[in-house]
Amino acid sequence: MASEPTAQFHVNLNNHAAIVTGGGTEIGRACALALARSGAAVCVNDLNPDSADSVAAEIQAAGGRAAAWQADISNRFQAAAMIENARDTFGRITILINAASVFRDGPFNKLDEWDWRRILDVNLTGAFFCTQLIGRVMADEGGGSIVNIASNAGHGRTLPDGISYVASKAGLIGLTQQSARELAPQHIRVNAVCPGNLEPTYGASGESPQNMLARRGTDEEVAQVVLFLCSDAARFITGQAIDVDGGAL
Repeated sequence: MASEPTAQFHVNLNNHAAIVTGGGTEIGRACALALARSGAAVCVNDLNPDSADSVAAEIQAAGGRAAAWQADISNRFQAAAMIENARDTFGRITILINAASVFRDGPFNKLDEWDWRRILDVNLTGAFFCTQLIGRVMADEGGGSIVNIASNAGHGRTLPDGISYVASKAGLIGLTQQSARELAPQHIRVNAVCPGNLEPTYGASGESPQNMLARRGTDEEVAQVVLFLCSDAARFITGQAIDVDGGAL
């Protein structure tokens, strides 16, 4: 079991508002909570309304500002409605975390077309929709920060199977780098965090961690890097894909 981080990155995000897609579970949830602890208002998006409501309620119970929004971000109209609702609720949106993600294992030659398309639609096309839509808003309002949750599987480390997931995360890194270049003149920074070797969400994986630190990381440790990239401490960082995997790569 990975040890909990002994220190957290502290930053003041008062007067900021964020949208976290896939914010109901795992890394998305950790990011939503970290942003809220730093003072940001958070729109917690998830396909599962109960998960979104639970995280928003957790933030509110701790004295933070949050709203839940159920949407399938692979649908452009639902993504647009989410962004408009967040603006109506919190005003200017300065942070977007694209954490919504789908994984389906199985060998390459048996992958169903529906699974292929669904994973690409959520992991890559959904991030594109949200980035394009919020990018237009941020450009009109002075800029902002976008962080995509990719994977070290899309950054040079393949998996035993899961071709659609690996392809989607490699594409997400490309989306990060190109959008960073095109949005920079509008004062919008775009970066990616590429986790790997994390504690499994359900039960034990049965595999030894393959990294320099010889342990598994946590969602919270990933969220700390995301928090840094959202802050003014990272104001000269854009277009990067940062591995958070204990040195596996």
